Amino acid sequence: MTTDVNTTTATGDTKTKQADLRIEVAILGVSDVDRAKAFYSSLGWREDADFAISEGFRVLQFTPPGSQASIIFGDGVTAAAPGSGGSLLVTVDDIEAARAELIERGAEVSDIFHGRGFSDAGQGRIPGKAPEDRSYGSFATFSDPDGNEFLLQEVTTRLPGRVEEPDIQELANLLLETALGHGRFEAAAPEHNWWDWYAPYFNARRHGSTAEQATEAADRYMKEVHGVVPR
Repeated sequence: MTTDVNTTTATGDTKTKQADLRIEVAILGVSDVDRAKAFYSSLGWREDADFAISEGFRVLQFTPPGSQASIIFGDGVTAAAPGSGGSLLVTVDDIEAARAELIERGAEVSDIFHGRGFSDAGQGRIPGKAPEDRSYGSFATFSDPDGNEFLLQEVTTRLPGRVEEPDIQELANLLLETALGHGRFEAAAPEHNWWDWYAPYFNARRHGSTAEQATEAADRYMKEVHGVVPR
């Protein structure tokens, strides 16, 4: 079933847009929370949270460099057995460099292989990089102390359709809306760089804020960062 939401453009027209569904987090089972925390910290992954919410309930979140998705583990967060998370796919631009860095940080990383990278049993995996360094073709694996496996895949050029193309008309409408909103601020504020107001407004709208919320965010940014407030 497709869920749609209605959006209103700067000109007052209403259009239907499919709701965004973003894979945000993979939840992993671990047997020793502090050991897992030390492992992911050693990899240089960003620690987003370590909340001991109540007795027997502790939530930790880590995010790999450059990733929009994160992992969560802890006490009482999942009934999954430690190490039962399967293979989590992690794409890299340069698999040799990524492998070398992970090893330097203490991870035990497999040799690079190509062929059937997604085979659970490792069958059909051929040593070495994919012929002609084919994008999507080269792999390596590593695991955390509980056996939760990560599958590295080198992606240098994405296939058509794998990257969402921007809706140019939608962007144009949002730019118009931003310009109109800034006009109100500009008329009542001291001289300033227009792009400093545009950026927080545009960013807020692109991340789901209403026009009113985006205006508040932009005004607040101008005040707190640049000391610019309407007269």
